[in-house]
Amino acid sequence: MTFDRTHNPEPTTQSRPEILAPAGSEDSFLAAIAAGADAIYCGLKHFSARMEAENFSISQLAGLTELAHTRGIKVYVALNTLVKEDDLDSAGRLLDRLNQYVHPDALIISDLSLVNLARQVDYRGEIHLSTLGDLSLKSGLALAKNLGISRVVLPRELNIDEIKALASDSPIDLEIFVHGALCYAVSGRCYWSSFLGGKSGLRGRCVQPCRRLYTYKGIRQRFFSCLDLSLDVLTKPLLSIPRIKSWKIEGRKKGPHYVYYTVRAYQILRDHKDAQMKKMALELLDQALGRNRTHYYFLPQRPYNPIAPKNQSGSGKFIGKVQGPAEKPFFTPREELIPGDLLRVGFEDEKGHHLVKIRKRIPKRGKFHLSKKVTKNTPIFLIDRQEPELTSKIKALKEKLGSLETEKQGIKVLSSNFKPHIPQPKKSKSKHATASLDLNIFRQPVRTTSKAPLGYWLSLDFKKGVQFKAITNKWFVLPPVIWPGEEKAWQKLIEHLVKKRARNFILNAIWQMGLFPKNKKLNLWAGPFCNTSNSLTILTLKQVGFAGAIVSPELERDSFLALPEHSPLPLGIVLKGLWPLCISRTFSDDLKTREPFTSPKQETAWAITYDKNYYLFPNWEINLSEYKNILSQAGYSLFIYIHEPIPPKIKLKKRAGLWNWKHKLL
Repeated sequence: MTFDRTHNPEPTTQSRPEILAPAGSEDSFLAAIAAGADAIYCGLKHFSARMEAENFSISQLAGLTELAHTRGIKVYVALNTLVKEDDLDSAGRLLDRLNQYVHPDALIISDLSLVNLARQVDYRGEIHLSTLGDLSLKSGLALAKNLGISRVVLPRELNIDEIKALASDSPIDLEIFVHGALCYAVSGRCYWSSFLGGKSGLRGRCVQPCRRLYTYKGIRQRFFSCLDLSLDVLTKPLLSIPRIKSWKIEGRKKGPHYVYYTVRAYQILRDHKDAQMKKMALELLDQALGRNRTHYYFLPQRPYNPIAPKNQSGSGKFIGKVQGPAEKPFFTPREELIPGDLLRVGFEDEKGHHLVKIRKRIPKRGKFHLSKKVTKNTPIFLIDRQEPELTSKIKALKEKLGSLETEKQGIKVLSSNFKPHIPQPKKSKSKHATASLDLNIFRQPVRTTSKAPLGYWLSLDFKKGVQFKAITNKWFVLPPVIWPGEEKAWQKLIEHLVKKRARNFILNAIWQMGLFPKNKKLNLWAGPFCNTSNSLTILTLKQVGFAGAIVSPELERDSFLALPEHSPLPLGIVLKGLWPLCISRTFSDDLKTREPFTSPKQETAWAITYDKNYYLFPNWEINLSEYKNILSQAGYSLFIYIHEPIPPKIKLKKRAGLWNWKHKLL
């Protein structure tokens, strides 16, 4: 593929969104510059949603950002991670140094505490809400703008009609993913990795459990592993939507080859109508070394299930299989291999897989001997490539980067003495004057003689005609995910309940506040799916009208106990009940809901649908009941007990149920 073709965009009166490139290493950053990306997003070595990427130091990113700015390319820094109370000081110092030395054009955040901290360090750039922030409601866009957010990154699960609905009269700019890996779960609604020893996906340490082999009725497959998203030629309708300001390419763990090819492909798809140019763009994407691609749900009339259980779980281009005996394995590549090519032998989630670096040219159908014992027929994939043309471009940019750094030799990146202002400790536990309350939450109405308040999950499928007695004493819980097409129905349901004098609601996304009528005396609490984990986020919740907050159940003991001291709102906690591994909009055609499947370590789980979303549950409950007194003394006043219906084929496992209580949440 030729790298030096001149890119001359055709004149257009349509909206021209930026091409936003990923960068997880210096070479990938420089590849994005070489490709002519309009903007680059990257992360630091802390507080990034892709902690497995190489990422950048402040000093390294300062030089790269200056180089990008000399080319008119913007730089966005992703700090899209869950922030715990004891992270606030270090997050503030990092933001202060970032603001002083890097001067990024935007910050990408998911935890609202970072909006507050950005103001405190006098950051003047834009703030973008990550897709981990889970904003999928039109009524929530105005709230995001009022909080100081400049742009919202939309969920990858949306179809074109839903995108248009959100963009219509939107008070804020929008960004959409056009290419790259798909998570099985809705972003911001996955705790699967955290269940495996505290490696939180919300803190950038996902171990990708959805890519693994699971067993269902004796069959082992990757029932949750998704293909890569690629809107490719379907991006044309997006050009007519003025509020879509950015086409985002996922891939901060990818190499420079992937970055260069995908950026060039989407430039062509954006700027050219010619069929031959579109064909060239598709060829570039074929050579980008990603996974097999899917349009996913983008076309509502032709939705495509992205799960391909029989596919390999990793990225890369298949180039052959291992031949010969295990002691002397070899393979013959389907295409020429050049020095610098990186191969993966085997599947990433299976024993014995390893990487091989090519040192010299191997012709198509030539023979290459492997140094390790490998089973015959093991597949081999090309996962990265270093073409001479791209390598030359990166080398030239490194020389320019070096000259910029030489000019600024006298400037050193110093440590920060910044101390964030956080809510002051409560003088007494009576500050909130909220009595301790045990709240049992059910899916369907239950008969009880107790006068204690009960809670119910709301659903659009909720039985019609159900009449509640003493409705003002009931609590109604909104689901963690509401899609744009459901928004009006939810507004009508909430309006109906409020007219019936319902007053207590638990919202599971801050943006659901827009569903409620204003100037009503309602008791609105931020639910556990809001992922609340620090006092500055709680302060924001108070400012937008919440009366209390139920903290993230993912936290560990010390984080739970530290929160009440500085909280400006009453706090609740999930004390006992089933908590989902994740919530998804898709499900494998080879599985059935309400039936068990098992992990490689023989852990049992199952799926169930609520409002067209799929909830995956483990076969054990959270249970912090033995620590209720400690939590009460720390300042918690609302204790949640979740009662999920258990399918007949599922048997809950007896275990402590402490989740991360005794572990440090990574």
